[in-house]
Amino acid sequence: MKTLSLLSLTAALTMTVSALADAQPPTPPPAKHAQSCFWQRQIQNFAASDDSTLYVRVGASDIYQLKLFSPCIDLAWDHHLAIVAHGGGDVCEGNGLDTEIVAPETGIGHQRCQVTSIRKLAPAEIAALPRDARP
Repeated sequence: MKTLSLLSLTAALTMTVSALADAQPPTPPPAKHAQSCFWQRQIQNFAASDDSTLYVRVGASDIYQLKLFSPCIDLAWDHHLAIVAHGGGDVCEGNGLDTEIVAPETGIGHQRCQVTSIRKLAPAEIAALPRDARP
């Protein structure tokens, strides 16, 4: 009787080990997208498609989209503006709550426009930008 239950146990263990060997390893989680950053001094040009979206060219080929909390009057017509990052000199993807756009405003002085999100565009998104929105 002991021999039979020992054989049954051995057979069960062999089947379990065999099943585990055949099992596929778990798929690793997708790699996290590294947060992309740039220094303010790396900005080459900018363009605005409307009063709430600003595109900045960083270096030769990177373009970032900055969404604003509210319209920044005549942003598409401004020839000079400043991006102020209150957390330091670098501007990073994500919420832009520590970043603002300072643009000249006729008659009153400067207007400050709060950034709510910053995102680096993929090459396909850059190619799809309307001509007037390309920095």
